[in-house]
Amino acid sequence: MSVDSRFSHKIWQEEELSKMVKGGVPYPMLTDSGGRVGSVYGVYDDEAGVDIRGRFIIDPDGIIQAVETVAPPVGRNVAELIRQVKAFQHVRKTGEVCPSGWQPGKPTLKPSPALAGKVWKVWKPKSAF
Repeated sequence: MSVDSRFSHKIWQEEELSKMVKGGVPYPMLTDSGGRVGSVYGVYDDEAGVDIRGRFIIDPDGIIQAVETVAPPVGRNVAELIRQVKAFQHVRKTGEVCPSGWQPGKPTLKPSPALAGKVWKVWKPKSAF
C-alpha cells in the first residue's frame, strides 16, 4: 500500500515488479491516497505526503506480531519477511518458538522454565559474522 495512484501501481507492476517476481505479485496493490491508513500505522510522512516503507505482520486475530520501518533509500528483505511469516505460522500451530534465523524444518525451542538460561545448550546458531 502506498500513496501512489492505482495508475502508478499498474505501471510499476507491469514494468518493474513483473521483472523481479515472475508474473508480479499475486495480490492487489492498494492506494492510500491522503495517507489515512499510513497515519493509523505511524508510517505516513505528513510533510512529504507519502507513506514511508513500513511492513506489518498481523495474525488472524488482528494482532500485530511484527513491525518494520525502513527509510526510503534502503530496500526491505522479502526473504526475511517470508521467513518470519512461516515462523509465526509455526509458532501458532505448535506453541514452539523459533530462534533467530530459524528456517522451516530446522530445530525450534519448546519454552519451559527448565530452558531458562540453557538455550545455548539446545540452540547452536551459525555465526552471521
